[in-house]
Amino acid sequence: MGNVWITGAGTGLGRALAHQYAENGHTVFLSGRTEKNLLVVQEEIKRNGGKAEVLICDVTEPSSIKEALRQIDSLNVLINNAGIGIFGELSSYAAEDIDKMLHTNVKGTILATQMAYPKLKETEGRVLNIISTAGLRGKKNESVYCASKFAVKGFTASLHKEWEEENITATAVYMGGMNTPFWSETDHVSNPEKLKGPEVVAKQIYNEDDGREEIFVDR
Repeated sequence: MGNVWITGAGTGLGRALAHQYAENGHTVFLSGRTEKNLLVVQEEIKRNGGKAEVLICDVTEPSSIKEALRQIDSLNVLINNAGIGIFGELSSYAAEDIDKMLHTNVKGTILATQMAYPKLKETEGRVLNIISTAGLRGKKNESVYCASKFAVKGFTASLHKEWEEENITATAVYMGGMNTPFWSETDHVSNPEKLKGPEVVAKQIYNEDDGREEIFVDR
């Protein structure tokens, strides 16, 4: 089994994906900005007999990504999961809100992929970009979030073309809302408990992670 780097691995889908890959024999590199969350996930994985390492990393900062990659000797799978959502009518967004989403969701995904590419090329590896159904259609009070996810969709589609002759693949992953801490600081979703759990989504992603161009959990 190979090495898997998961961004935004401290909570929600990232945490669930970390468990899924670790349970199946992969060594998981958990990255994010909040060390305590990553350490909890690492301990959970180790308790279950898996292998996990913690990498403090801000995907919006090239130097932070470079340092994280320095600690990974070889890389088979990169899962660009780190993302933030700020919701509301277009008029409600401050410039800082727009910057936060575009920097994390778009710039972070592009930088991590760009900088991980040499290691992935060595192993004929894979990139999975977690996009969500916000990258498939517009949604009320999600204009900027959808814009960021449509950008990642376009980025991934372009990688399909750019890597056509290479033994490295990019997969766009589309899923709907989940019952995760993603919604903890917003009332955009009134009752997250009605949504599916991230464990179900993570299992499907793992089972379909074979280099295909798209994975649809929801449409």
